[in-house]
Amino acid sequence: MNIVSLCPSNTELLAYLGRLDDVIAVDQSSDWPPEVRRLPNVGPDLRIDIDQVEALKPDLVVASLSVPGMERNIEELARRRLPHLVLAPNTLDDIASDLLTLGEAIGETQKAADLVRRYREFLAEYRERAAAAEPVRLYWEWWPRPIFTPGGGNWLSELSELAGGRNVFADCPQASIQTEWDEVVARNPAHILLVWVGVQTKKMRPSAVTQRPKANETDAVRNGRIHLLEEALYCRPSPRLLVGLKKLAPRLHPSLFPPADDSDPLLGR
Repeated sequence: MNIVSLCPSNTELLAYLGRLDDVIAVDQSSDWPPEVRRLPNVGPDLRIDIDQVEALKPDLVVASLSVPGMERNIEELARRRLPHLVLAPNTLDDIASDLLTLGEAIGETQKAADLVRRYREFLAEYRERAAAAEPVRLYWEWWPRPIFTPGGGNWLSELSELAGGRNVFADCPQASIQTEWDEVVARNPAHILLVWVGVQTKKMRPSAVTQRPKANETDAVRNGRIHLLEEALYCRPSPRLLVGLKKLAPRLHPSLFPPADDSDPLLGR
């Protein structure tokens, strides 16, 4: 089976299902597992080269609506009648459903079911630990200018709760929100979590926040709690979010959660 993946989270789902050997091309941003970097890429996820995809004669194109603007890819796949599957995850449960859906499409139904069982068991364990925590206020920043942040309809609000926190924008039902810095200050986060999409951690600086007007009015800035996180572990709707959770939870409540490490609870490494 020849498969083309059009976004990093889909590539990661295929890796968890053990089918990377069938992947013949990926989008430009797919970078995990590291071996996918050797595959041909068909362009940025928002500007996929559909001519190149078509020339590869795929048996399945795994598309996505996880980022606004990907609709154009799907419309063109449909117009050309290329065989494709569209995933549109916003929540942790959506990710489990996507594993099952993709598993069925590529003949890995049993493996997908086993992954989902272990995925849900891990979430349940952290949910139980988080129940003993006093939730801390978290502000996640996806992009700095203009400011975008996840709302209550996004997996990061759920991840916040599993880590013993609460997204300060969880009261907004949308998955993604454009807001103003004054609104962030008014919500007074205790921790600021920078996960700028597509930006390496080493290229982010706390000063990007501390130099903003009234930044020192927030508990996060006053207490030096600005965290520069790996966006690949928080901004992609795949089971790698569990690795992100393992790293975040002990930062917030070190007495309640195991020490952070890089191991993947679903892959055992």
